[in-house]
Amino acid sequence: MPDDEQVHLAAEGFRMLADPTRIKILWALLQGESSVACLAELVGASPTAVSQHLAKLRLAGLVRGRREGTFVHYSATDVHVRALLAEALFHADHTDRDLPDHASGDLTAHVPAGGAAGS
Repeated sequence: MPDDEQVHLAAEGFRMLADPTRIKILWALLQGESSVACLAELVGASPTAVSQHLAKLRLAGLVRGRREGTFVHYSATDVHVRALLAEALFHADHTDRDLPDHASGDLTAHVPAGGAAGS
């Protein structure tokens, strides 16, 4: 059984993923570092809204910022964020397309309808 702190942190991470804009922001950041302005354009939200989402994602430990002069470049924190988001999207794809479970438990062959997990 995980300890209470692990459970709390995991629940907080899932809570942060419970927003479509934050999922899009994380997906974009998994493709590489990005600024608020670029992310706003990619996800179709205002820079102010994206900044607020990034602040929450940063507090949850899902993204980090790297300051360069007056700009901050954001990226996903680590490979765990990629795996977490990929699994959530794979699950959504299975639900959306009513696909059967993976009989062997092998998830390596799965590619969601919208593209590869790493693309």
